[in-house]
Amino acid sequence: MTGTPGHFQYKEIDPEGFETLKVIADAVQFNNWTYDTIKPHCHGKILEIGSGIGNISERFINNGADITVSDIRSNYIGFLRSKFPLLEQDNRIVMMDLVDPEFDHSFRHLFETFDTVFALNVIEHIENDRLAVENCKKLLKKGGKLVLLMPAYSWLYNSFDKELYHYRRYNSTSMQKLMLSGGLETEKTFYFNAGGIPGWFISGKLLHNKTIPQGQMNLFDKLVPFFRLLDELLMKKIGLSVISVARKL
Repeated sequence: MTGTPGHFQYKEIDPEGFETLKVIADAVQFNNWTYDTIKPHCHGKILEIGSGIGNISERFINNGADITVSDIRSNYIGFLRSKFPLLEQDNRIVMMDLVDPEFDHSFRHLFETFDTVFALNVIEHIENDRLAVENCKKLLKKGGKLVLLMPAYSWLYNSFDKELYHYRRYNSTSMQKLMLSGGLETEKTFYFNAGGIPGWFISGKLLHNKTIPQGQMNLFDKLVPFFRLLDELLMKKIGLSVISVARKL
């Protein structure tokens, strides 16, 4: 885990993040791969932290999952309400700040509600990542699972990370320590998307791009079948992201 690269000022409107989400939204094969990777670890009543514009939420909903979506930003909440009106009718769209000083008061009605809480590329945006995990634990039923996907390897930290306000990147060891510090028992930790490492390094570290170029993402998406095979051949021992699955005792 890296040290914090700086104290970011929270952005109510996040243009770089929104642009990144839109670029990724068009990467159908990549989103399917991400969904296929985390779905086996998600069951029962599910909460997604940091749903953004619903790239992965949509796949859970289309497959009949009992899912509640959430985000910290009001513009994303508005987008989710428009995209998923049935969730809005069922009060399953929640504006949530994982490190809200009033978290216990504001979200007590959701404590011990969910069988699974998952967050994809969210916790790295939070300086106090331990508190974020502790609050995720409060939302879980006993025996429930927390599934986190985070950016991997401190040496890959670059201009993309800075523009997206990433405090750090992780590895399997730091992920397990984070889960333990939050009072959870890690069941599985593995890497995801080894094929994305060269593009992230070249585009963000060498070319200093601030957002993922659309053309680069389109090319990557076409190569996803090969990258899926590559992850299997590497036994998920290396990747652009690291995924951890932990259980509330």
